[in-house]
Amino acid sequence: MITRIVIVRRAMARIILISALALALVACGGSARGGALPVVASTNVYGDLVRQIGGRHVAVTSILSNPNADPHLFEPGAANGLAVARARVVVQNGLGYDAFMTKLEHATSSSKRRVLVVADAIPHTSNPHLWYDIPRMPQVAAAIARELIAADPAHARAYRAGQRRFAASVAPVLAALHTLPVGAPVAYTEQVPGYLVQDAGLRNLAPESFTIQIEEGNEPSAGALSAMNALLTGHKVRALLYNEQAVSPITSSLRKLAQREGIAVVPVAETLPAGLTYQRWQLRQIAALKRALAR
Repeated sequence: MITRIVIVRRAMARIILISALALALVACGGSARGGALPVVASTNVYGDLVRQIGGRHVAVTSILSNPNADPHLFEPGAANGLAVARARVVVQNGLGYDAFMTKLEHATSSSKRRVLVVADAIPHTSNPHLWYDIPRMPQVAAAIARELIAADPAHARAYRAGQRRFAASVAPVLAALHTLPVGAPVAYTEQVPGYLVQDAGLRNLAPESFTIQIEEGNEPSAGALSAMNALLTGHKVRALLYNEQAVSPITSSLRKLAQREGIAVVPVAETLPAGLTYQRWQLRQIAALKRALAR
């Protein structure tokens, strides 16, 4: 059985330490350097959006940022608690994806902190990977801009301009998305790219009985695994979208099976790779998927 372990005592100890350090920071009047608005994002995807919108007027801390780490195994540390303690704006995903943020916020309560839960700002399904819903990202940017303006009205004009720039810059990504062949059959190991697949009009054939169990860290049933294998051995899909940040023996075996069968494997990730903006990242992933489907 695939296990993602959370050790309760250790987590509670960390929260207690975070609370103590955060209270000390607040007592000392901690603030961002240079008067920039301190913002904490649960992932570097949202952190990048905040930077693009806020520019020099924001100081952003992104908690989940390691492209080689499994976000489902993440435990917050004291530094995360300190960042949340001094934040004037917090941006988090919701839908249980970054539940650690709620713990950090409760451990470091502040009447001056504004919290944006992205899941409350846009329509969605049960899939928590909202940043893959590219057409909705301008709405997310608008919600972020509203929170920045509420926390720092002196720079409202700059935040609105940043929001408009971001919305315009998403247009080429949407155009690229619509160059993918509508109706092409694909499968994914987890529902990470689910919104992208749906928005592009592709057909995901992977059974939910497999993908949901994998995402939750459980071993899928023999029937679900057999159905997933059959998609590859029967060449019923043209590409396998593979979450390269949450690898297990089962998903690794599927990747190898797809490669043996000559089916393209397209890696996808949950956090933003170093050196890329959100737009460039998604353009790169869409281009890789387009090449795979053209084989």
